[in-house]
Amino acid sequence: MNPLLFRLFRDNEVKVHELNYLFWECTTRCNLHCRHCGSDCSKLSREKDMPLEDFLGALDTIPQSHRPKDFIVVLTGGEPTLRPDIETAGREIIKRGFSWGMVSNGWFYDESMHAELMGSGMGSLTISLDGLQPSHDWMRGREGSYSRVFRAISIAAAEPRLNFDVVTCVNQRNLFELPEIYNVLTSLNVRQWRLFTIIPIGRAANDPEMILTNDQFVSLMEFIKERRSLGGPVKVTFSCEGYLGRYEEQVRATRFFCRAGVNIASVLIDGRICACPNIDRDAFSQGNIYQDNFYQVWETRFQAFRNRTWARKGDCASCKDWKNCLGNGMHNWHGSPAPSLLQCHLSKTL
Repeated sequence: MNPLLFRLFRDNEVKVHELNYLFWECTTRCNLHCRHCGSDCSKLSREKDMPLEDFLGALDTIPQSHRPKDFIVVLTGGEPTLRPDIETAGREIIKRGFSWGMVSNGWFYDESMHAELMGSGMGSLTISLDGLQPSHDWMRGREGSYSRVFRAISIAAAEPRLNFDVVTCVNQRNLFELPEIYNVLTSLNVRQWRLFTIIPIGRAANDPEMILTNDQFVSLMEFIKERRSLGGPVKVTFSCEGYLGRYEEQVRATRFFCRAGVNIASVLIDGRICACPNIDRDAFSQGNIYQDNFYQVWETRFQAFRNRTWARKGDCASCKDWKNCLGNGMHNWHGSPAPSLLQCHLSKTL
């Protein structure tokens, strides 16, 4: 799309700010110990799981007239499958007229769980695969993770009713495995593969192997560009994490648009209302479901997400691509009370 036309489209989307994608951080407990975890989750999380009725109370504040057909609630964590009431949660979300999905590490996902969750109306699923067996197990911090996720992907990819994709966190250890991972996914009949990179937050902040060099980042862009040009059974795409300059529309279907706070919100484990869960919670939380009406917060706050002029500082102040980028993805801004940009994707491609 012409950049000017896309900016007009983006500006209208911001003006309307229709909520259609809601993350629920339903637990911060996790059975793995991933090197890149932004939330630093653990099996013995200090945070108790949010009671289902508390989240449903927030969901019920959304007026019937503001529930578009494509509205989806995505359960995330931690590892959502650790919750014993996940099937009940799915049924209650469906009862309210919303679709629902889940992000999972796949460890517990077997045929029995698949049948239960599909029976409760699950419509989408994302499972993480972070390399071939040694790399994935290293990344996930638990031996046997690869065999478990291989099983989970096999089950999910065979389900025609499910909008399913595999997501991979690309790092220095698995970058050169990507062609082989593509072949594995092809053999499993996976149709969608989404790649992303890490920003230095959480456990990844002090782990240099998690962060790609600029040359490695360009190598990743070239891999995705080539795979998309060749076509094939697996649709490969880069995530929406940042503006990519010369690679715009070559590594994903549309131009960069950070929809956090524009179409995307989240209810976090402690009730805070934010956008994507990886965004700095202290700097950008907009309220709390235990004190505020969730939908009123969505309608009347989120100004920092919908007017990005505050971000035109530092290197962004004189950037010629500002109007297309608006300061990169919101998850790249960290630090309270004055957030600063952790990394610029555009600079990696120059």
